[in-house]
Amino acid sequence: MPRAPVIPLVVVWFSLLLALCLQVMPLADGWQVYRPEWLGLMLIYWCMRTPDRVGVFHGFVLGILMDLIEGTVLGQHALIYALLAFLCALVYPRFRAYSLVQQSALVLVLLGLVQLLGQWLRTILGDFSIDLAFLIPSLISAILWPWLATLLQALERRMAAS
Repeated sequence: MPRAPVIPLVVVWFSLLLALCLQVMPLADGWQVYRPEWLGLMLIYWCMRTPDRVGVFHGFVLGILMDLIEGTVLGQHALIYALLAFLCALVYPRFRAYSLVQQSALVLVLLGLVQLLGQWLRTILGDFSIDLAFLIPSLISAILWPWLATLLQALERRMAAS
């Protein structure tokens, strides 16, 4: 079986930092709820694509950066994204065998779990909310997953060809 081309770590970090910028990009107040979880999607993609090079450490570092940018309690996003990378490592063998629709369902579950943990942490820290609107980004991210995964795989193939 031919081995997949090795993606330079600079490309991985650049895409993760681009996702971080998309994640913190300002939106109008009514549209904040509909923002996809860009950083979570990109972290899932790279954890599944190159699990030996991207993992919990990357999730933790990106979470710390997210905490610093948003001004939240230091470690809140770090815990969430590190857990997401850990869960990706747990389901990695199965994930690669699934179709894009099944992968989307799994992305919905993974992001929903970390969104639930984030909501639980915010409730403990005093920002109490009783609605389920915090799960909308997970649903939108799961809908975007097939297009994002296909786009990134096409970019990888193009980089490998050149």
